[in-house]
Amino acid sequence: MSEPSAPGAVRLASAQGRWVLLTAVLGSGMALLDGTVVNVALPRIGEDLNADLAVLQWTVTAYLLTLSSLILLGGALGDRFGRRRVFVIGVVWFATASLLCGLAPHAGVLIAARALQGVGGALLTPGSLALIQAVLRPEDRARGVGAWSGLGGVAAAVGPFIGGWLVDGAGWRWVFFLNVPLAAVCVPVALRHVPETRERGAGRHRGFDVRGAVLGALALAGVTYALIAAPGGGAGPGVILPAVAGVLLGVLFVQVERRRADPMLPPAIFRIRQFSAINAVTVCVYAAFGGFFFLSVLQLQVVVGYSALQAGTALLPTTVLMLLLSARSGELGQRTGPRLPLTVGPLLCAAGLLLMMRVGRGASYLTDVLPALVVMGAGMVTLVAPLTATVLASVDVDRAGLASGINNAAARAAGLMAVAALPLLAGFGPEAYRSPDAFAAAFLHAMPLCAAILVVGALIAWLTVRSDALRPEPGAQEPCHAKTTYHCGVTAPPLDPGEERNGTTPRAPES
Repeated sequence: MSEPSAPGAVRLASAQGRWVLLTAVLGSGMALLDGTVVNVALPRIGEDLNADLAVLQWTVTAYLLTLSSLILLGGALGDRFGRRRVFVIGVVWFATASLLCGLAPHAGVLIAARALQGVGGALLTPGSLALIQAVLRPEDRARGVGAWSGLGGVAAAVGPFIGGWLVDGAGWRWVFFLNVPLAAVCVPVALRHVPETRERGAGRHRGFDVRGAVLGALALAGVTYALIAAPGGGAGPGVILPAVAGVLLGVLFVQVERRRADPMLPPAIFRIRQFSAINAVTVCVYAAFGGFFFLSVLQLQVVVGYSALQAGTALLPTTVLMLLLSARSGELGQRTGPRLPLTVGPLLCAAGLLLMMRVGRGASYLTDVLPALVVMGAGMVTLVAPLTATVLASVDVDRAGLASGINNAAARAAGLMAVAALPLLAGFGPEAYRSPDAFAAAFLHAMPLCAAILVVGALIAWLTVRSDALRPEPGAQEPCHAKTTYHCGVTAPPLDPGEERNGTTPRAPES
């Protein structure tokens, strides 16, 4: 057997290059699967653990809370201590937390284990992309990232189907146990075939913004707790105090980031008008997506009467459309400019959500469910690729990875807030998911709220995103271009390191 190639010199077409790609896909695939299969299992989790709606919300939000708070820090840890090392730690951590989720005897253990899962996801998600960037030859990196995003998209697309099949068969706990054998394959392959890499030079001496990460997580946790507790606790101290604490910690987080020399979330980057605008659109879009996918799976099972497998399969059109058409959407966005697709896409998604209001007792899949999901999927196809491209083009090339990481984290935080707030705003009671009539009535209030958020996103795009944002200004450097041409994740836009036209490649997402 030949000796492994050195980092930065591995050919994608070589045996080692394929092992590196397999490692990255297995790692990121674990997180992508988890992001789609768990929603399908929520009704059975609630029944088995005798839990109310708040527990189902926490099952989703505990994971998103730690993932969105720590994902930027996870990329920086890999740069300093070794990308393969941190990635492997993340995979083992994620699998161990998944095992704890599957073995959870009650809701408290499940929620805590889900939060631990998010920590593992924050280590492995940026690490999977960083492995490809650091190990493959520069001329192979774009194809490697493209293959990684396409194969990861397949994992996300089949996730709801696999989740439904497991829930209806072996039980909801196997949705989490599934990650253990994936990790058992991924870790040995990584240790055997992926060379270690780390950042060299001055970048290695940067500090880690642990304080900022902790403050950001605690701020999100306080607000999330208050929103989820409000339907059952009213306006009592148990709701008001966490809400106030969360807001104050958020203010403190901003102050810390402003004063720190090397912050996790550099405030200066938000002085770039186009970057701030596109992130505002991202927050609106993925808040609506997060609320929709959380509630729609429950609606299909609780109200329409679908099994977990049927509910998971019902959602396939949106992800399949994204997987098949994302690359063409990106090309169209390059020709038309991002303003039009970032305006039309959210409006199409809003129309799809309003069509979901027809989905109730006795709904037909072909005439009620499918049309709504096809329109929703068309809107997602229209906006996701141009959104990613505009994020990358709005900053200097050497900050492309950071910009993509911030955009990804913002989307996840928006989904977290939506899952926490939407049941309160739409009138879902703590026991609503046990009553088809009560859930259906609240669902009819929730969909217009999600649609309204999407309309706000479309207005922001129309008023603030430049049509020429993907073209360089006279005398300026050509904008960074996206590499993740295939994408069908519904919880966040893809992490993307971007592509520089002068022959070098920017670093992976970092703090």
